[in-house]
Amino acid sequence: MAEDNATSPEDVAVKEADELYHNHEIHKLYKYLGEFKDTENPLLLWRLARASRDVAQHSHTDPETSKRLTYEALEYSKRALELDDNNFACHKWYAICISDVGDYEGSKKKILNAFKIQEHFKKAIELNPKDATSYHLLGLWCFTFADLPWYQKKAAAVIFTTPPESSFEEALSYFSKAEEVEPNFYSKNLLMLGKTYIKLNNLKMALLYLTKARDYPAKTEEDLKVREETEQLLPKLTKKSN
Repeated sequence: MAEDNATSPEDVAVKEADELYHNHEIHKLYKYLGEFKDTENPLLLWRLARASRDVAQHSHTDPETSKRLTYEALEYSKRALELDDNNFACHKWYAICISDVGDYEGSKKKILNAFKIQEHFKKAIELNPKDATSYHLLGLWCFTFADLPWYQKKAAAVIFTTPPESSFEEALSYFSKAEEVEPNFYSKNLLMLGKTYIKLNNLKMALLYLTKARDYPAKTEEDLKVREETEQLLPKLTKKSN
């Protein structure tokens, strides 16, 4: 008897979703995955969280829709994690979505969620040490708290006995690890390496990575924003280094 190689509709949906994602068809992807919003499949739910977030952050999305989609993304990611807490992507996207919602709920809530976000990024790395994005995200977490203004540090000290803190050296270690795991995988990682080296007063390395970020082939809106930021930073840095 021939072996049954039938693929489930949800397996097909995951494959189709990945194809749309890699082709950067974010609106089509969100609409497609919306048909599975009541699924109990964590692989579809975290992808739906990601798609919701991508549309929320698109420049043509109005603020009200963006906010609604940001909260939707959190709900999908939470359900995905509840269904499978051994999947690195479920942890990663839950942490991302908690952070995004914090943008609407103020700096106090963001600080309150800081340790939870860090914990889920670390868990994602533990479950899949070959995912460059998780290292990048933990690097962003470190950079954010290393760069926190004094008044927010004071607020954090009121909320926690030991408030969240980090250093630019620690941020650099994670951005560098992301690059080691998957070189040139993400324009923003190159940008953040450049910005971290600026903070550490290593202008030579900052120039190297900001130039790489500027020259990165732009495929998404985010890539274009990264290029725009590097084009603002590079002339200032070139003057300093001369």
